Amino acid sequence: MKGRDGILAIDAGTSSTRAAVVTADGLVSCLQRRALTTHSPRSGVVEQDADQIWQRTLAVCRATLQQADQKGLQVRAIGLSTQRASAVLWDTVSGEPLVPVLAWQDSRHAADLAALAPRWDPCLRLHLGRPTGSRSPYLWAAQLLRSHPRVARAWERGRLGFGSIDTWLLWQLSGRRLLATSATNATACNAYVLDRHAYALDWLEALGFPVALLPALYQDADDYGSSDAGLTGVALPIRACAGDQLAAAIGLGCLEAGQALCQHGTGSFIDVLIGTRAALGGASQSDGSGVVVTARRRDHVSHFALESYCATTGAALNWACQRQHWFPNARCLLALAASVSSSGGVSFIPALAGVQAPLRHSAARAALQGLSLATSRADIAHALVEGIAQTVAASLSANADQAGLPVTQMMSGGTLAGSDLLLQLQADLSGVPTCRTHQSAHASLRGIAYLAGSHGLLWDDLPLACARTRLQAVFQPRIDAAERSRRRSLWQARLYAELEHVRQQNAY
Repeated sequence: MKGRDGILAIDAGTSSTRAAVVTADGLVSCLQRRALTTHSPRSGVVEQDADQIWQRTLAVCRATLQQADQKGLQVRAIGLSTQRASAVLWDTVSGEPLVPVLAWQDSRHAADLAALAPRWDPCLRLHLGRPTGSRSPYLWAAQLLRSHPRVARAWERGRLGFGSIDTWLLWQLSGRRLLATSATNATACNAYVLDRHAYALDWLEALGFPVALLPALYQDADDYGSSDAGLTGVALPIRACAGDQLAAAIGLGCLEAGQALCQHGTGSFIDVLIGTRAALGGASQSDGSGVVVTARRRDHVSHFALESYCATTGAALNWACQRQHWFPNARCLLALAASVSSSGGVSFIPALAGVQAPLRHSAARAALQGLSLATSRADIAHALVEGIAQTVAASLSANADQAGLPVTQMMSGGTLAGSDLLLQLQADLSGVPTCRTHQSAHASLRGIAYLAGSHGLLWDDLPLACARTRLQAVFQPRIDAAERSRRRSLWQARLYAELEHVRQQNAY
């Protein structure tokens, strides 16, 4: 019976990996989650453990499938959503990761990439929709090929595997048979030619990366073979693989040009959909903003969005709780923040791994400002939440300006979307109504399932699948344009003061 059929949806994020079954009615059930650890041994370096990511992903898949069987659900296929632009190098014979994962917040190669920017940025912006940036999985791998003995030896012996998290998990799930990546993940790694669905070989050559190491390029909705029954207990077709942000867009019902979304997780990503033509002309302007083009591909057609982000929003709340011990946990922080009407003059810039909007600056650092003897913990909590909302508003404005499209509504998903305060602040500071869907924290799980099951498996097409998503709440702006401008200008002035401080430090 189709109503009891479902898709095994996997979402391997940065702070956790999850699995669930999404049934034909669009509901997420049998949810399992395991936390993932992130290490930052020094400033600019952010790493994870590839084996931990795989083992915990496998564990949640097994637990979800067991629960689905107990409930009488028939799982028909797998959809895989992952964090983007993190990279793995491993031995394809032993299956052993050779070095820690390069996490997407990592900026250790920022100076090397900045040296290449004057020559390459115009070309990359035009064809890839993004500049050299502050992180490159390909440069990271190329340098390790020259400097790391185990990586070099595996390459010489023809047993080196390379790819982003989707490549690593697809290889494992398929019984170590498939080396592939999807369009959304390849785009984020910054060597994907948007209008050709192909790698930028000249750029890879400039980085010193061997093209023979590249995983095969697939569409996001594609035939990725089947899972190994020895791992999951049943062989299931893998029918979709996509970056988490684009999976979330589908899960939030965003398919058409002009729709906007904000997905909150470890970082917060803000997208404005622009349709089937990439706005490369706008993205090629060197305006200093962190706006880039992303691509999703299905039925041999690419769909594009303009995106900007803050790498450490959810991570900033975890930092305040787990590293600084200011609050017991993020839930308590959010509740305390909502207990006061303002931050009492305190402001927070969540740039623990650089800033992307309203301009790009990888050396920027977080700042908590405006403290006084009267400042309470609730004021600080409110400032942390408002700092996230300020970055969302700045990102949305930057995206909309480049898109040249009116944005009348922003869908919001992810773990932090459960905070009424955050979504109200987003609406107030952006001037755009902000919407929350039912099960908004599971948008990426729902979206990757829709992508995997919308060729007649569970749904006849993607719009019919997205019609299953239900709206839960709409937050209308409560302040006028003058107050909005005042509050945003004050926050941005403090941001620019922080950037000037960084510039002066670097001058010495």
